[in-house]
Amino acid sequence: MAFPKPPVFFKPMGAIAALLLSLPAVAKVHTVAIGAWRKVPYTPPSATTPDTLRVRPLVIDGIVKDWTTGDIHKITDRTFVARRAVKLNDALPEETGAHWIWVLGPWLLVDRSSAHVTVLHLPDFDPAVSEVVWFRDYAAYCGINSTGKHLSAVVAQLGVRRPLVSKPIAKWTADDHPTPACADATWQRQPLQVVFHPTNSDALTYQIFGLTSALVEDGEAPDEQ
Repeated sequence: MAFPKPPVFFKPMGAIAALLLSLPAVAKVHTVAIGAWRKVPYTPPSATTPDTLRVRPLVIDGIVKDWTTGDIHKITDRTFVARRAVKLNDALPEETGAHWIWVLGPWLLVDRSSAHVTVLHLPDFDPAVSEVVWFRDYAAYCGINSTGKHLSAVVAQLGVRRPLVSKPIAKWTADDHPTPACADATWQRQPLQVVFHPTNSDALTYQIFGLTSALVEDGEAPDEQ
């Protein structure tokens, strides 16, 4: 006498694995925060008197990933930029032990959702000279060109390889130059333009058109471009 086969209540392991692989992956939730201020020893470039620098940790998922200085600038609701502060070993080869100093570094682009941190290589950016003023995803600053002989007005846009503005505005000598080289640039929304204020020189205004720019001369109506 033949008996009926018992019902099968469990799927084979291969089928279960295929089912699990077909389920949508759950995105990991990251935490990104800027910690509390602290003061560290710091000697500004071209200075002989020690000073202090205010730095804050960049904390990702509870771990200090880097150090920042100055205010952050929000690009979108999920990304921001922050100036990096670097703890550098300044010991010479013949010196024993490490000699740690703090220096100003490049800018960092931080994505809050993915917790990804990107070092920004802004064109002609000089950590000792350039003071970036951000507007939207535009960075305006005075930089030093690749030959080291000219101070340049620079406007860079994130995601764009070539700078929108890169104009020599003064000769540059490493051993003899004004400090600061430029006052902070000033932005205007409508029309979109930026004014550079080099020390010992007249202000220069550049109007931004998409991925290009144009110098606005004195007495010229910028909205007629």
